[in-house]
Amino acid sequence: MRQHRPYQRLLTLLLASCFLLGLSACQSLSPASGPADQNTSPLHAIIQRGEIRVAITAEQAPLNMKNKEGELIGLDIDIVEALADAMGLDVRYEIMPFSKLLPSLENGDVDMVASAITITAERNARVAFAGPYLISGQVALTKSREIADAHSIEQLNKTEYTFSGVKGTTNVALIKEMLPNATLIATDDYQEAIQLVIDDKVDAFVADDPVCRLAMWRNPDAGLYVQHTPFTIEPLGIALPANAPLLVNLVENYLEMLEYTGLLGQYKARWLTDGPWVSDIR
Repeated sequence: MRQHRPYQRLLTLLLASCFLLGLSACQSLSPASGPADQNTSPLHAIIQRGEIRVAITAEQAPLNMKNKEGELIGLDIDIVEALADAMGLDVRYEIMPFSKLLPSLENGDVDMVASAITITAERNARVAFAGPYLISGQVALTKSREIADAHSIEQLNKTEYTFSGVKGTTNVALIKEMLPNATLIATDDYQEAIQLVIDDKVDAFVADDPVCRLAMWRNPDAGLYVQHTPFTIEPLGIALPANAPLLVNLVENYLEMLEYTGLLGQYKARWLTDGPWVSDIR
């Protein structure tokens, strides 16, 4: 499922060189690490398999989503595909609800999670992270000018307000912790939570800024606003197995190379602004 792009050739060569150097370093590890440990490491298992298994929700537009042809697209997808190209690997995407992402990584069912996941201390105590590759923030998607113009969380912590959020996300955690007086409706997916706002069943949906802005772009006649002042500043990263230091190091170096070559900036410019792709997604 790899997508080869001409403008990635230089990056692919650079990353492939880093990858080969990393493997060479693996072979010169101290005796304490031992050949058996090397050959059974998550990185070596991926190489031997010739495939990297990536967990996503496929519904966190514009970071990962499906177009009308059913193809996966978005910022997360571009990043994963570039990494797979550099490593000479195929990609197998495992699509699942957000709440299942980290458990699937911890269980060894996937090799990484690249699905707009915020790096938090609680999550980092369970799994490793590379990044961040994007700094975002949580905002409210709403039809209410009062909510959109709110400058502090205290203005929204009212019993008359109802907010939607997706189970297992930091968005739901924020509502519970910072808006205890409001009512929370937790949904299984993003589209359901957004639709509750459109149908006037909740006052606002809380999510990362790119998700809310895309919902506004896709529903220009729904009267939606995105809150001007974010609740939080959130770093998004790629989650990796806790026992995979070689893989974490490789992905971290790869993200830095993406930044250095300017390709990460190109990806962001494409997916974080309104454009023709908006009309091509489900």
